[in-house]
Amino acid sequence: MPSPATLERLNPVDRDRIVKLIDEVIKETNAYLCCEDGVCSDNLCVVHNKEGVRNVVQSGADRISAGVGLKHAEFDVAIAQMIDHTLLKPEATLQQVEELCAEAKQYSFASVCVNPSYVKRCAQLLRGTTVKVCTVIGFPLGATSTEAKVAEAQIALRDGARELDMVINVGMLKSENDAYVEQDIRSLASLVRRSGALLKVIIETGLLTDEEKVRACVLAKRAGADFVKTSTGFSKGGATAGDIRLMRKVVGSTLGVKASGGVRTQEQAKELIESGADRIGASASVKIVLGEKESTAQGY
Repeated sequence: MPSPATLERLNPVDRDRIVKLIDEVIKETNAYLCCEDGVCSDNLCVVHNKEGVRNVVQSGADRISAGVGLKHAEFDVAIAQMIDHTLLKPEATLQQVEELCAEAKQYSFASVCVNPSYVKRCAQLLRGTTVKVCTVIGFPLGATSTEAKVAEAQIALRDGARELDMVINVGMLKSENDAYVEQDIRSLASLVRRSGALLKVIIETGLLTDEEKVRACVLAKRAGADFVKTSTGFSKGGATAGDIRLMRKVVGSTLGVKASGGVRTQEQAKELIESGADRIGASASVKIVLGEKESTAQGY
């Protein structure tokens, strides 16, 4: 910014023009900077002015910084937009779910992923935002009947879910009853497609051999799923770069690949994305996008 002495040396027309330009720059900057002490007096901070932040991102920014007073001032937008911000613990409270939605809006996560009973509340809280509501079907075992999964999916879609993460029947896969597994997925895929939503198929990689992982991905692809996903986070193992590479090789570019289970740092997330993941499911989402080195988050 020019010093007052420099401005004084300019003719009045030029001085007024420069001051006007400076005011415009400050106004645009405030579109994504929060006010002092975290109190937004003009609704132009990153929390309140989502459209302003979105315009900045669409113009090419991959990081957003905020001013003094805003907690978590700088975060990785590119990674944030690939994260399903997740809270699936059985002891999760309504207040924690509401906080999850607030964080999802603040950081522009792709979705919140919650248990089915919270879908309606999340849909209310996230209405008018770009954050989708995701829920889980047949979770976490996948061993419920196809009819039960379809009924659960119908209710979730009615309540406002736009993405469903279903668990395959792992036992049927290991029994080599591929026809059952494929039809189980297909029944949900057709329902979800008619609703304009997305279906992600959790294959639970920690319980499968490589040959079974390949078969599960092939079945999901044939049945019309939109994504294959590594894990529930409630069984053995979690997302690995090797599994992501294998799954990506099998499904090609026609399906998305979601890495979930034990993803707690930005370094892990980047490795999985570089290996072929389109989405990351995590409960440590905020720590991931902030690039914090360690996380105490447990579970999914």
